[in-house]
Amino acid sequence: MSVTGRPAKPVRGTVVERLGGLARRRPAAEREASVVEVTDKSPPTVFQAGESFRLERLPVGSRVVYPPPPMKGLADVESGIAAALDAPHEMDPLDSLLRPGMRLTIAFDDLSVPLPPMQLPDVRQRVIEQVLERAYRAGVEDIHLIAALAIHRRMTPAELRRTVGSAVFDAFHPDRLYNHDAEDPDGNVELGPTSDGEPVTLNRRAAESDLLVYVHVITATLQGGKKSPAIGLGSYRSISAHHNVHSLRHSRSFMDPEHSALHHSAFRQGDVVEAAVPVFHVEATLNNQMYADPLGFLAKPEARWSGREQAIFAGVKRLTDRAPARTRRTLFQRTASPYGVIGVSAGAADAAHEVSLDLCAAQQSVLVRGQADIVTAGIPYISPYNVNSIMNPVLVMSTALGYFFNLYQGKPLVRPGGVLIFTHPVERDFHPVHHPSYIDFYEEVLAETTDPAEVERRFERSYAEDEWYRHLFRTSYAYHGAHPFYMWYWGAHALEHVGEVIFVGGHPEACRRMGFRRADTMRDALEMAEQVVGRSPSLTHFHCPPLFYCEVE
Repeated sequence: MSVTGRPAKPVRGTVVERLGGLARRRPAAEREASVVEVTDKSPPTVFQAGESFRLERLPVGSRVVYPPPPMKGLADVESGIAAALDAPHEMDPLDSLLRPGMRLTIAFDDLSVPLPPMQLPDVRQRVIEQVLERAYRAGVEDIHLIAALAIHRRMTPAELRRTVGSAVFDAFHPDRLYNHDAEDPDGNVELGPTSDGEPVTLNRRAAESDLLVYVHVITATLQGGKKSPAIGLGSYRSISAHHNVHSLRHSRSFMDPEHSALHHSAFRQGDVVEAAVPVFHVEATLNNQMYADPLGFLAKPEARWSGREQAIFAGVKRLTDRAPARTRRTLFQRTASPYGVIGVSAGAADAAHEVSLDLCAAQQSVLVRGQADIVTAGIPYISPYNVNSIMNPVLVMSTALGYFFNLYQGKPLVRPGGVLIFTHPVERDFHPVHHPSYIDFYEEVLAETTDPAEVERRFERSYAEDEWYRHLFRTSYAYHGAHPFYMWYWGAHALEHVGEVIFVGGHPEACRRMGFRRADTMRDALEMAEQVVGRSPSLTHFHCPPLFYCEVE
């Protein structure tokens, strides 16, 4: 189903053509428009640094890569959802799949997407309400809703209510609306190995359903497709088949599924899932309108800020510079973003996902010619794993070397042996309820070694099978015992690729514990980088957020 409401042919590019030649076929000049060269007249560049901002003057001749402006969202999201359900890709309309007496399960992505959370109503609520309306009309009574957590922490009742809406929450929670439990021995079933021998497990309720409707929120090419049920409704045993050092080192990159070993493995698992239970996918793709007014200018090049916008930024920076850390954290965590829904696709996994990939490319792709000796970036206050929580040092590493480094297709933005410089305070601060195994990982494992392969070999199994971590994961709001290991492996490719990682403003002890250097100022960091890459290096600043990725030639 395309954004026009008509069935789309299962051929790459049909949706792109209806969008007016956007996505992967955009002219090179248009995809390069977000790359700006620094001159002696350029204003300082804004770097995000956790819950605050830094102003830095980059060397003349540096490149700054900005996110493309947000695409316009659908004028009528409800009609877009209805059209997708009524005319899906390579499947019959949803109404024709529903019947009295069937077991229907609706699974949905958890709060790890989007970042920050979207302004209400959440698009998952909108999709779920329309699916339920059709189910009721067809006489379906046996309906369960499951938050597809993988091995993330459980969502609180308030977080579930915010995601699915009060009406759905009140009607289904807690008996028929609940979190997936990846460690429930009776609640998960073995579906058999993939063609490559990877184990596949699935939530029992989903596996024994007559139809599984999976509701995706797509903000990056990493997300969505047939891998999502296999991961989101999987277990540690099945997820460990691809969240390991070997697979993550051979994913080039996470934003390029065709060259990602992670995706290849998870797609094979998805094939097994889809052979066991009919899956109807619904993918809602969002634009990158992360900042609400009056802060929308933060996504624009600084040279285009008006006088009023400069004054607003000065006030915001003054506030964040002076406010206590707890106040800043609370302020940022309460921020919701006015994302627009730029497309809804439904039906068979691969065909529906092609629409999302093309929409992501249309919104996010920036063409960058050539790699750089040094890449700089500001790391924000949030990652997929600290929503309503704290950005601990391990999550800073994962965000910087896992997510930001991998925001590319083709080649990494930084050359082999180059230097990555990030701004973030890297505070040794942990949420004791959400991240108990992270605390021990930081204190015990990283004190012994930072090598991902050695970390995996020596320590992962004991944390994954620890009964206390398992108890906290199942009964409290803690991430799985193995989760900090996966976040460390997430940066494994970057650790092999680059020659040095420097955090400007980073806590000395935390940076040292993780094996990184730190500097007080950007100037100091650049001088340190020249010791690695030589004098007069090329420099590119990756001006994220909002989210985008680079097609590096």
